[in-house]
Amino acid sequence: MALSFATRRNQNVIPGAGASLALSMCAVTCIVIVPLAAIVLSMRGLSASDLWHLATSSRALDSYRVTFGSALIAAAIDAVVGLGIAWVLVRYRFFAQRVLDLAIDIPFALPTAVAGIALATLYSDNGWLGSIAASHGIHVAFTPLGIVIAMVFVGLPFAVRTVSSVLAELPPELDEAAETLGSQQPYTFLRVTLPMIFPAVLVGFSMALARGIGEYGSVIFIAGNLPHKTEITAILIITRLEEYDYQGATALAAVMLAVSFALIFIINVLQRRARWPSL
Repeated sequence: MALSFATRRNQNVIPGAGASLALSMCAVTCIVIVPLAAIVLSMRGLSASDLWHLATSSRALDSYRVTFGSALIAAAIDAVVGLGIAWVLVRYRFFAQRVLDLAIDIPFALPTAVAGIALATLYSDNGWLGSIAASHGIHVAFTPLGIVIAMVFVGLPFAVRTVSSVLAELPPELDEAAETLGSQQPYTFLRVTLPMIFPAVLVGFSMALARGIGEYGSVIFIAGNLPHKTEITAILIITRLEEYDYQGATALAAVMLAVSFALIFIINVLQRRARWPSL
């Protein structure tokens, strides 16, 4: 009995565990759980058939297609490009490396509305890059391509930082040993390094995907917001609220909430694998 009591006491060596736990639970409840519970409670007046009808209308389905399709493409681009950038930042030392490292974090600090205005100005038909693309018959702003570019912009830091943190923990001696045994560098990367960091690549992909699905500020200015064409689900929810269609907005929010929970679960599973690379 005395041993059991001593064991319980030794589990909390740092004082204040109870107060810290209570404060943490209170903060999570007020900031996260209560707002999400409000969405669930707002569906009480909707029957299952009404919820299904509102969530699967033609305009809603098209918004899902634009949102999830663009987010998947953007996340795939972020995963590939982020892997390359992380490799360069971790494995090499070069001039202006610190500048590149800081530039990756700009989407974290930059307000998304500012990013949206900048992207819309840059990729419009008379913008610096948009005019070049338009001269070849490619229109970026106010098209699905513009949505993908905006999502790539906001999701890239997640892919880079996730991979770079795991890649930095891998000893470079593994690559050197493989090259000593006669392996070429591309083959060494594909057969030795990539399998160990692949869970981190999947985590970065999932986080970029989640960021793209929930993005609003940077997309609204470059998307054009045309129903059935360039309207994402977040914009449609705002439109429903402006039309005082609270049931329609609630149904769409419920779908996005379910997708968010699924993505969070997947990210947590992948993060656990990424923490333990197969050395």
